[in-house]
Amino acid sequence: MSSKRIYLASPYGFAKQWQERLLPDFIKLLEGLGLEVWEPFARNSQLKPCEKGWAHRVAKSDLNDVVNADAIFAIVNGTPPDEGVMIEIGIAIGLGKPIFLFRDDFRKCCDSEEYPLNLMLFSAFPSDSWKDYYYTSLPEVKDPQKALIRWVNDCL
Repeated sequence: MSSKRIYLASPYGFAKQWQERLLPDFIKLLEGLGLEVWEPFARNSQLKPCEKGWAHRVAKSDLNDVVNADAIFAIVNGTPPDEGVMIEIGIAIGLGKPIFLFRDDFRKCCDSEEYPLNLMLFSAFPSDSWKDYYYTSLPEVKDPQKALIRWVNDCL
């Protein structure tokens, strides 16, 4: 049986320091859970920005990966979070895929007192247990009471 595929949506591939210091922690953690991590910057490394049409090929490749992944783990730091990540989450919501949000940014970025981000993101979750899908630290990602570990173990 093959491992579950999780698309890691993040802006961390845009800067060398983020690629080297932040992204590996997330990849290692998710792989440690037995997941096949689809990280778009690594998966699109063969695409060259100097070639005509590269941006469209990257967008189509990322779209294809979101469609074909089993779930999405999205890093939603920033005020507002990265627009590409938000689009990837929107696609996943539309497809009914499991979504897990990570935000350790302490700044508020919301239009309601109830949710820490735009309320539309939370349409993907049960209203009474959305916090099960929302993570604020790396150790919390491994919490067996939260949604990601339950999904990994097929108990959602």
